[in-house]
Amino acid sequence: MPSGKGRDKSSIQCLECFGKNLYIGTKEGVVEYLTVNSVSGEESLSVREVGKRQMGRSGAISQLTAVPVLNHLLVLWDGSVTVLNMFSLEPIPALKKIQNVSLFCVCESAVQTDSIELIAASTKRKIVSIYKVCVDRWECVRQVALPQEPVVLAAHGACLCVATCDRYFLHDYHSQTTLDLFPHNLAKQNIIANKYGKGEFILNGPGSLGMFVMKNGTSQHPPVQWPDGVVDAAVHFPYVLVLQNQTVHIYSILDQQLKQTVPFQSAKSVISTEESVFVVADKEIHRLSPVPLEDQIQELVKRQRVDEALTLLDRVQDLLPKDSYKDLHKNVICTSGMIKFYREDFVEAKELFIKGELDPREIISLYPAMPVVSEDFTPQTTAVSNAKDLWTLSRDDWPTFQQYLSFLDDFLREVRPTGQGQMCPQDIDSALFKLYLEQGEYRKLDQLVSSQNNCNLQMCVPDLEQHKRFFTLGLLYESQGQHVNAIQVSLNHTERSKAMTEDESGRKEEKHHTTLIKSYIKWILQSVEGDYSNETSREEMRHKLQKLLWQSSFYNADTIYDQITSSFLHVEKAILLGKSGKHKKALQVLVYEEKNQQAAESYCWRTSAGRDRKFTQGIFLTLLQIYLESSHHVIAAVDLLNKNAASFDLVSVLRVLPGSWSMKLVLRFLSESLRGMVHDKRMRGLEMSLAKVETLRHKHAWVEATHEKIRVDRGCVCYSCQKHLTGPEFLHRPTGELTHISCHGGESSQ
Repeated sequence: MPSGKGRDKSSIQCLECFGKNLYIGTKEGVVEYLTVNSVSGEESLSVREVGKRQMGRSGAISQLTAVPVLNHLLVLWDGSVTVLNMFSLEPIPALKKIQNVSLFCVCESAVQTDSIELIAASTKRKIVSIYKVCVDRWECVRQVALPQEPVVLAAHGACLCVATCDRYFLHDYHSQTTLDLFPHNLAKQNIIANKYGKGEFILNGPGSLGMFVMKNGTSQHPPVQWPDGVVDAAVHFPYVLVLQNQTVHIYSILDQQLKQTVPFQSAKSVISTEESVFVVADKEIHRLSPVPLEDQIQELVKRQRVDEALTLLDRVQDLLPKDSYKDLHKNVICTSGMIKFYREDFVEAKELFIKGELDPREIISLYPAMPVVSEDFTPQTTAVSNAKDLWTLSRDDWPTFQQYLSFLDDFLREVRPTGQGQMCPQDIDSALFKLYLEQGEYRKLDQLVSSQNNCNLQMCVPDLEQHKRFFTLGLLYESQGQHVNAIQVSLNHTERSKAMTEDESGRKEEKHHTTLIKSYIKWILQSVEGDYSNETSREEMRHKLQKLLWQSSFYNADTIYDQITSSFLHVEKAILLGKSGKHKKALQVLVYEEKNQQAAESYCWRTSAGRDRKFTQGIFLTLLQIYLESSHHVIAAVDLLNKNAASFDLVSVLRVLPGSWSMKLVLRFLSESLRGMVHDKRMRGLEMSLAKVETLRHKHAWVEATHEKIRVDRGCVCYSCQKHLTGPEFLHRPTGELTHISCHGGESSQ
């Protein structure tokens, strides 16, 4: 852009910029004031000349510095510093010129906002003067002696960076300490000492090295190797722009690599502002606007230079809005994870996906036949050049595809309980369900559906029915709160499972029946709490449950009992205690908790069915003793004795009956017991007589067989071997044949 009217007749010497305000100093001693505005929707600028001031008849403007806090413009011309108003360019009468100044710099105080410090120096003296500058006055507050005459001067607070004719050094004028940095060759290189950032300087060091120096003498960045003959340099973080041979070289401070070159004719200096960099030429001024950092990082990601993008992002974090940085960081991390994923570096890929908080659906959607339940989901990951088609891979290279399936399992299981997994719990659980079912990993499948899960029933139920996984289907229904469906499926599965072998059935039926019983119990208890079923249906369900508890031996009684210990299911608790052999405790539950004498009596008959008389007498005696423990159950005890006299041992009963009972109370029991005892005695006598008759019959047959005489002549031969019988020992068959004893043994073994 031209500096103003008549630009072809004057040459630009220096430039100062503050916001939209530009101040140009010419070789003809003129200060021009311009405003610059960006044209909406275009890259060009709108330049308007506001005013100008002629400082004198001749002589170049050496330096311009704006002081916005005071509305001052400091002008170095003709060896003196003059103060003008920033907007009117009128001199400030109260501020007289500072004479004999070759160079100066300004330090603004973060504490004091009504004044600044002006450091002025002369190349002919080893002294710098420090002035306190206010709105309408200034005064010299200190003079600082330097080891050598300054050639270039920059300052951060009380720290001066001074370049002399042969070296650079730092000087703190508060502590009066000096720190030598490094030498330079004034004859072969231009001296550059510019400040930037918070307490840093960029210097043209030996060997054409751009040196970054903190005000404490250290460096936060490695030096940049730039070309010989550098004229000027400016930092626009994270880049340093170097002007050399009518070309601007742009280097990255982060990796010290050349990123771009831009040619300019007659360029003499570069000036960095917050938004852009100005390149000053003799007749015109050029503005370089950096591509927004977000766009730079996105472009690096698209080119898969993710390490470079991540380095840049981390270093410019403070320059970006918090939300923008977070989104960019996630994008870079996840893109890096995708590259690792397709390289089959699954460990690193998983770590990066978790670190980048990648939406798990992005990974699920890459797999063939894997469901994404969410209707509003659209993949948003950055495409990478090394991406593979997993569908093609599943057909052409199954072993490799198996590794991708294993990764999916590991990744989804790890993010499932985290906030990352809670973004789409139904998608994760449905994908794991599909994976386990298709791969035949039924143990993992049962673990998934038996615990709390978010599987999609519309998708999962048909798949389980197709694969005939009815037990798993019951678990799924139960975990989803559909207990009636779970019970129905489990009952159907019980019928189907009868065809299994006995050993396999024993292992599987225990788990199945335990789950089925739990489903009954859960439905009954929840129906009471939720009041969503009538009393009749609830009692029908309890009847089915009790029937299953009595008839099945394929369940874990202790596990079921623990589940209903504190519930109202007392009959069920008694059955379970009986299954564990705790009959007394079971009867106590029925008597004291259920308060149902008929249930207790039925328990005795049900339990003793198929057992010997001694067991039956023992369990009925136990119930009688429980009744006798309380005076409230006397009538129940009498009824039990009178109704079930045959089930008791009379002697044992007489031992436990209270002495206060009258004969009349137990008369019926005693009569039936005595009648039973007499009947039993007669039956035993009859059985004994029958046994004696049977014994006599066998003895008679034996005597008849042993008292018969058999004649053996010399010519008798063995029926089996046809050899002569030579001894008195032989066998006589019922059919009359004679054989050797040894021959009979051989025949028996055959």
